[in-house]
Amino acid sequence: MHIDIAGLPADRVVFATSPLAELGLALHALSEPGHHPGLHGWATATAAGLEADLADRMLEAEFLWRNTFSDVFMPFSGLRGGDGRTGATLAEDLDLLDRMDDERFVAAALEFTCATHYGAGAPSPLSDAAMRARALELAAARGPQQVEFTRRLLADPVSVRGWIRRLFEDCDQAFFADTWRRASVQLVADARHKTELLRRKGLAEAVGAVSAAVTLDEDAGRISIDKLSEGRTTAVDPGVGPGLTFVPTSFGWPHLMVLHAPGWRPVIHYPVHLPDLPSPATVEQLQRRMEALAHPMRMRLCRNLARSPYTTGELAESNGITSPEVSRHLSVLKKAGLVTTRRRGRYVLHQLDLTVVARLGSDFLEGVLR
Repeated sequence: MHIDIAGLPADRVVFATSPLAELGLALHALSEPGHHPGLHGWATATAAGLEADLADRMLEAEFLWRNTFSDVFMPFSGLRGGDGRTGATLAEDLDLLDRMDDERFVAAALEFTCATHYGAGAPSPLSDAAMRARALELAAARGPQQVEFTRRLLADPVSVRGWIRRLFEDCDQAFFADTWRRASVQLVADARHKTELLRRKGLAEAVGAVSAAVTLDEDAGRISIDKLSEGRTTAVDPGVGPGLTFVPTSFGWPHLMVLHAPGWRPVIHYPVHLPDLPSPATVEQLQRRMEALAHPMRMRLCRNLARSPYTTGELAESNGITSPEVSRHLSVLKKAGLVTTRRRGRYVLHQLDLTVVARLGSDFLEGVLR
């Protein structure tokens, strides 16, 4: 992943906290505890305390944060003519979300159906019949809830936006307000520390403190993020206004995420805490499984399958190979016990077994989830 920053003024690089972004990752940790071994206690206690109505509504919308991390959680980046400032409170972040126009909101909410178009930009499904049909078709591979949500969103985005805001407000009242009070202390301190590094020692020092996976090439005027996914954006888009935002998270490890949608202010969402992982595999298991993973395409497939179940056709489209090639790679991964398969109607879905993968060690898990 690359972000062009040539000519970017130093005062347009910002380290800031975002309650809404942290809520998104807290919701993700609740729905995918296997991604976050260090949060099992919090996730178990929080889930047990949820009222049934709220738990049901969270389940209805979990594809906004489970399979992909929707850009609706970072509205400060997508406001046309905005200054890129995050909200000081969840209410302020939600007010920024309310200000986002319907086309951008819908595109962000439907990332789980149109992820292959993310970095390139695509017409809005609100106005483009082909994109609308494509969104509904891909939602069908995810399940009936996703299809129903997609239909509702395309038919009446205003009411769905109101429903989502109420959901986030109820999450805040039920568990997140207390969670944010505790987490924000560390996040505010981290943002302040890196702001001081930026001011006193320059961008290279500040970027180096974010993560070993984030590097600055000053000669090329580019920040690079070491991820299995590929993408490119610019922090000096004249149509958006220059700017780059770094947002720390305590719930996000091992995810290091980059918002790089065309026309949005780039955001690097980075973790500030690394919990302990489970014990590694035995030598025999490690050798057998690492042999299965000793192929770059299978590593790429694992990145997809770590986040969400995928059909063979979806994997082929996302990775630019044929369905038979995907099937051959999946067969190797299944024989190693790394991938599980289940049927949903006429779709066969494959997913990485995160419990098994966690036993391979933190380097691999962090790599495929980064």
